[in-house]
Amino acid sequence: MTQHRNQLAPEATTQHGLSSSVRQTRRKVIAASFIGNFVEWFDYAAYGYLAVTIAAVFFPGDDPQAGLLMAFGVFAISFLVRPVGGFIWGHLGDKIGRRTALSWSILLMTGATFCIALLPGYAVLGVGAPLLLLALRLVQGFSAAGEYAGASAFLVEYAPPNRRGLYAAVVPASTATGLLAGSLMAAALTGLLSTEALESWGWRLPFLLAAPLGLIGRYIRTKLEDSPAFVEASHSSTPEGSPVGSLLKNHWRQLLQASGAVLLNAVGFYVILSYMPTYLSEELGLDAARSYLATTIALLTYIGFIFLTGMLSDRLGRKRVLISASILFVIFTVPAFMFLESGGFALIVMVQILLGAMLALNDGTLPSFLAEMFPTKIRYSGFAVSFNVSNALFGGTAPFVATLLISSTQNLLAPGWYLMAAAVISLIAVATSVETSRKPLD
Repeated sequence: MTQHRNQLAPEATTQHGLSSSVRQTRRKVIAASFIGNFVEWFDYAAYGYLAVTIAAVFFPGDDPQAGLLMAFGVFAISFLVRPVGGFIWGHLGDKIGRRTALSWSILLMTGATFCIALLPGYAVLGVGAPLLLLALRLVQGFSAAGEYAGASAFLVEYAPPNRRGLYAAVVPASTATGLLAGSLMAAALTGLLSTEALESWGWRLPFLLAAPLGLIGRYIRTKLEDSPAFVEASHSSTPEGSPVGSLLKNHWRQLLQASGAVLLNAVGFYVILSYMPTYLSEELGLDAARSYLATTIALLTYIGFIFLTGMLSDRLGRKRVLISASILFVIFTVPAFMFLESGGFALIVMVQILLGAMLALNDGTLPSFLAEMFPTKIRYSGFAVSFNVSNALFGGTAPFVATLLISSTQNLLAPGWYLMAAAVISLIAVATSVETSRKPLD
């Protein structure tokens, strides 16, 4: 496409010369993107999977479900700042560089997560404890707004043209790996510690791990260079005055389509991969350790599905795969929740694997699809704003909405109907979009 970008394509390099340097750079980009996103979602997993314990520590009372709603309410409120973070990180990433924005976002996330581990509970600080928890969750939500979008844009801009889907799939794969690690740790803590020990100090351990992991991720990122695509765009004769302004003025249609496409991912991700252990234990009465085990098994298969989906989207195109995901959710979500309600442990695991495979069709394709929808000068902004608006309105609120719907309707299938509605909206958004996998980055 351009001289800079062609230097990154394997076809334009020699077997033993520049191609070796290019491969090494790409490996560093993949590692930096993976670690940063892993840290972010390990924290989110720890909060989601230990929600019952966190509710007891920060929202004690006679009604456990009310405390759980409060814990998920804090989880949801922290997402309200993500659109603000999307605008700010998107602007920074498009103006001063992907590397700088990603380095600062992981530093903020790491600091806030570590501070959560040090918080006193309600028994010590009273109402101040949940208020401090909320404040730190807001910092996390703000910093997380730049992570997923920036890492995806970075990977797409460094990837060979015919493998952008596979490279971008590293981001959701690292997300799932973070959830898997969080699930394993939650299962271990729940199985090994008494309720008293878990509420006293055990729940803090996952948050303490953020410090070393986050600092490693930041170190790797500071050693990277910005992508040639961004460097070339930033030195063009017509620099973008305000990336966000240009996005809202000239690319509002793509922004709406992207936000709609994210909706299924936002609701599906938090219902299937984060809320599910709580649903299985609190609503269906499954033993907590077995709930974590079922989710862990499903996550193991999910990571493999993600990379297969990335490769599939490179072959078949982004739209076909995303549309297929939406149709499958419309048809099978409610029946799947029926099987969860009536099945034994083996059937529950199979249903979770099926739901995970369906979600992977969306999750493994979405990062490349969103990054390719917007030109280089506003790519970070377009991705960050669309992704975070949908996640703020529908993703972070999904566990809260699911719990509230069950409480108000007394219908255990309510999360399934909610997922199905999200799939319909995403189907419409993707169907009206253009195919992005075959076009060069501009």
